[in-house]
Amino acid sequence: MSLPRPLHGPEFGSYPADDVAWLLKDLSDVRLEAPTEEREAAIQAGRAHYAETLPEEYQPGPEYRRLFERALEASAERLAYAAGLVTETILAERGPDAVVVSLARAGTPVGVLIRRWARFAHGLDLPHYAVSIVRARGIDTVALRYLAEHHDPSTVMFVDGWTGKGAITRELTAALDAYTAARFPDDLAVLADPGRCTSLYGTRDDFLIPSACLNSTVSGLVSRTVLNDKLIGPGDFHGAKFYAELAADDVSTHFLDTVCARFADVAERVAKDLPDLRASDRTPDWSGWEAVRRVGQAHGVDDLNLIKPGVGETTRVLLRRVPWKVLVRADGGTDLTHIRLLAEERGVPVLDADDIPYACMGLIHPRFGKGAAQ
Repeated sequence: MSLPRPLHGPEFGSYPADDVAWLLKDLSDVRLEAPTEEREAAIQAGRAHYAETLPEEYQPGPEYRRLFERALEASAERLAYAAGLVTETILAERGPDAVVVSLARAGTPVGVLIRRWARFAHGLDLPHYAVSIVRARGIDTVALRYLAEHHDPSTVMFVDGWTGKGAITRELTAALDAYTAARFPDDLAVLADPGRCTSLYGTRDDFLIPSACLNSTVSGLVSRTVLNDKLIGPGDFHGAKFYAELAADDVSTHFLDTVCARFADVAERVAKDLPDLRASDRTPDWSGWEAVRRVGQAHGVDDLNLIKPGVGETTRVLLRRVPWKVLVRADGGTDLTHIRLLAEERGVPVLDADDIPYACMGLIHPRFGKGAAQ
């Protein structure tokens, strides 16, 4: 069976063609969005999987956009430093022939940053692909076939934005173990690893990565990925939509350029700190997963999929799901400003919880029904 071809910007997505090849099927003409409450009810009742439909794209108001800009300016150097460290770690692990494979879509802006750091610091032109992975459904095996036909699987490094409790890390390992046609390494590189579930990271601090603040408008105008049997056949890549109509609000390139502009400022510090990072004990201890279990017990939530730890994951809960409550640490500072704003907009209580290892946690309503959004 012949393989589909990758998608590139500007025909699909707003990133330049050489920044990323999307191993996805274009579903831009298909109506997949469903109201948040309706979608949540179907997911929790077992009538639908979250990847079969799409949430309606949240379009922030002026105050939230200003928050994004301030957060980006404040964190650009920190992001550049983390991107530099994780890229250097990847190159140390895979060598100059590394192939970056980001997990769409949160991993894709980070994959572009990694590619750009490799070019900035070493003159390398690393291939970068974006592929879909779906919780409880695994990674796109058609995309894996494509990668195996075009590259040595041992050179592939999977990349994501951050870790929460480690569900996707586990999903990746299980999916690659089950894929016997080629052997891909299952280590995952991330910008931030607050869940402490990978050994390849730029930082283990739980801080705001501004690309988590928005949806498609900071991710190349591409939706989250879709796996729906009515639309995706056995020879297709998983799907996604290109929201070209949102081009006026797109800050994808602005986000990347703002961070990349700080590369030169942090290059010396990255070079100085890299040996200590590589020599340190980076063994995952999965302490984030244990913290989620404790929170579940304390709040009477049996399904740990409804507990989303960390700034990035909490943001997703508030943007896409039906949130129940948000737990925050008092020392979260400005990393939580947008969280508090979104929670206020949606009428979600914000509770102090200084005994968690994350800056915050978002809890999806565990008994969804009429009035659950309150």
